[in-house]
Formats: sequence, structure tokens, C-alpha cells
Amino acid sequence: MKIDFATSEQSTLGLEWEIALVDNQTGELAAGADKVLAAVAQTHPLAMNDEEHPHIKGEMLQNTVELVTGVAHTVEEGTEDLRRNLNIVRAAAHPLGLDLLSAGTHPFSNPRTQEVTDKERYAKLVDRTQWWGSQMLIYGVHVHVGLDHVAKAMPVLDGLLNHFPHFQALSASSPFWGGEDTGYASQRALMFQQLPTAGLPFQFSDWSGYEDYVQDMFTTGVIDATNEIRWDIRPVPGLGTIEMRICDGMSTLEEIGSIAALTQCLVQDFSNILDNGGTIPTMPPWHVQENKWRAARYGMDAIIILDAQGREQPVTEHLMELINRLEPVASRLGCAKELAGVEDIISRGAGYQRQRAVAAKNDGDLHAVVRELVAEMARN
Repeated sequence: MKIDFATSEQSTLGLEWEIALVDNQTGELAAGADKVLAAVAQTHPLAMNDEEHPHIKGEMLQNTVELVTGVAHTVEEGTEDLRRNLNIVRAAAHPLGLDLLSAGTHPFSNPRTQEVTDKERYAKLVDRTQWWGSQMLIYGVHVHVGLDHVAKAMPVLDGLLNHFPHFQALSASSPFWGGEDTGYASQRALMFQQLPTAGLPFQFSDWSGYEDYVQDMFTTGVIDATNEIRWDIRPVPGLGTIEMRICDGMSTLEEIGSIAALTQCLVQDFSNILDNGGTIPTMPPWHVQENKWRAARYGMDAIIILDAQGREQPVTEHLMELINRLEPVASRLGCAKELAGVEDIISRGAGYQRQRAVAAKNDGDLHAVVRELVAEMARN
């Protein structure tokens, strides 16, 4: 099966941010997406008649809206695009009694009571996956980075896999599930991988291997469209990008900017290596799988596997080495400030650490956690 890879400018960016709607009195998730999107459409005419806003979209659950940027050349351009559309959503949501929140999961709302958006593809997903499909009360941030040649897609995917635990630890913000502390930094990471074709990607030596995989998925009826491949990192042929989907939802644009900068710098660094005739090292799948689990469980305290030889190091130490090494790349891309923000996340704590601190200060009251998450969003 031949899959064309769209023409894309190297290291351009696209960002996606899933945001939860919560009742401003109770802190519970609220099924208000259709009303919010209708209010947005009234005040901000859409690109085409009867089409959704090009940058503010609905999602599987009625408690969710998603912000999607246009193509950006810098991290700052991308985050400012998110900020503009966040303000539009906020203005539409507040008169409806709704606040905004972003984290990997909601701390206490019941997954089984959430209203699913009335679209065939969502009904089909829930019908097929049953209990697991009804548990997908999760929110994430996705970063697309442009690749200028299809031959880079699989090697760059491998390179990002080597850094899976770095992204997971920095973004982890889902310690609570249904009112309980799970003991994990990212409950979302382990929930999402239960869906068919979700979780860690397979690794192929070249693009033809990916094409063969997709053909097999169609032949055996696993998927009806390529976007049903829901890997944590995946190529997006129609856009000519690699999409990093590891991250939990994050409350601040500063954090999103840092994650975007780290992604963009790594992809550019890999591209430089390939342009110069080099290769990108890979790790055995069992090391990659272990790294994902360690980062989901321990977050910033994870000791991660660095290479195929099994060398290990605390993720925070390796992150500091990594951002120092990538400083020249960040300078050329114009995201040095945002990349330096990785150190700020390490010093002030990732989302899961801040949530647990608020819960501890309030005798375990998770409503206090929701109030703080809402407050963090309001400061953007």
C-alpha cells in the first residue's frame, strides 16, 4: 500500500490542546461543548458555512473542546495562537457557567457518566471497546513537527521514542482517578493505551514497513482510516509531520511552550543527523516499554534507561544534559527561552506534583485541586 507523505517545511509546528469544561460551582465536568462551540460560531464566523471553527473543535466527549493551531514557524507563534483561541473559548464558556481546566484526567468526575458527542465514529469506538472505551476521560497535548522528506519519518519516530520518558515525566498531570490517588504520576498514559492501535508505536526501518503495517490493518479490519492509528508518536502523512502525543494535558502555556520547544529541537537535531548521513540509535522495544511505565509511575523521580546497553540515569539529570546540548539548536529555531522553561518545570514541579501538594494542604479535598487547576488556566 503506497502512502504519500505531504510536502512540509522542516521543523514547522502545529499544536493541539484538549481542554475540559467544568461547572463553576461544583467543579464537576460539564457536557457543554455544543453550547460553547455554538457561542463561538456566533461571535467568530467560521471559515465555511456549516463547518466547525478551524481552530476550536469538538472532541469525543461533550465535556471537551480542542484548540488546534495553524502552521507555526516558532514556538512563540504557536502558543500565541493557542492563547487567542483560549480567550475565545473562555468568553463563550463563562456566561454558560463553565470554567476551563486542563490536566491528564479530572481528579474526581465519574468516567461512566460523561456524555459522548453524537458522531458515528465515537459511537463505533465505544461500542467496539466497551468498558475501556467508556473510560476515556483523558486530556492531552499533541505537538506536530514538519519533516521535509518521508525518509526521515521512521528514524525521527525512533529518536523521539528514546525520549519518551522525558516528555511523560515533564507533562504528567493525572495522579487522581475517580476521586482516588492512583499512585501514578500519569494515569492517562496507562488508560489510553488500552484502545486498539493506541500506545507505543511499532518501529520500522523504513517507510515501506509502515506502509505494509497500515495495509495489514485495513486488510484485517482493524482500522477504517489511518487516523485510527492512535500511537503515542505517529507519522501524519496527510500533513507531512511527526506527531508527539505522549503528553498529559497541561494547565499553562509556559509548560506547553517548553514541551513544544523540546519536541521541535529534538526533531531538528535528528533531521540534522540524517542530513549529514548519520543514523539515530534505537532501543529494544522492552526498554522503551519499561521507560514508559517508569515515567507514568514515578514521573520526575523515574530512573530511565538511556540506550540499548541498559545504562540508567534519573530523568531530571538527563533532561538537564539534554537541554544544555540542544541550546544551539534552540537558538537557531528561536525557542531558547521556551526550552529553558524545561528547567522551570523541574524546579517548581510537574502537574501531578502540584496537584498532590494542593490535595495534601487541603486534607485530601480534590475540589481544591480542581479550583487550583482552574486558577492556573485563568492565569494564561
